[in-house]
Amino acid sequence: MQLRNWLKEVYDPELGVNIVDLGLVYEVRQEPDRIYVQMTLTTPGCPLHDTIIDSVKWMLAERSGQSNIEVDMVWEPQWKPSMMSEDAKDILGYF
Repeated sequence: MQLRNWLKEVYDPELGVNIVDLGLVYEVRQEPDRIYVQMTLTTPGCPLHDTIIDSVKWMLAERSGQSNIEVDMVWEPQWKPSMMSEDAKDILGYF
């Protein structure tokens, strides 16, 4: 899906890995009047919460031309390292 691929250009600034490979993006869908993203962060107290959400909105708006981007931040299911792609695990040295 193209939307998900665009989100691979949004990186967690602390970890240096994109949010898709980190397993933070649960759902992305194009609707007639908006793009909807359901995602989480590695921790609820993430100091870069607003930065990451703004980056998601900017990237999708810039690439799609759609101005109505909704990011639904959820905490269930809770993120865990096993949700990362193999590429992300390799980058971070997670075994």
